[in-house]
Amino acid sequence: MYAVIATGGKQYRVEKGGVLRIEKLTAEPGATVEFNEVLLIADGDTVRLGKPLLAGGKVLATVEKHAKGDKVTIVKFRRRKHYLRQKTHRQHYTQVRVTEISGL
Repeated sequence: MYAVIATGGKQYRVEKGGVLRIEKLTAEPGATVEFNEVLLIADGDTVRLGKPLLAGGKVLATVEKHAKGDKVTIVKFRRRKHYLRQKTHRQHYTQVRVTEISGL
């Protein structure tokens, strides 16, 4: 059984017991979060598809930790113009474990 949810401007395919890295949430580690923006739920041959959201569908997950992603280097460069800008960035994320998928 799996579902497709939308959170943080992105869509994710989730399964029960799966670990997911999503955009940073305000919930504390150990807290339960609920995702109501469910686009699709599939269980074997049974597939329910929302238009665009599935009525009554929800996914519950437990927050495991908050952390930062890998460092990304940003370089802006114009040749022969004496222009070089270098920056780095680390995106914050929340790691959650899916505990329940309902709405089928």
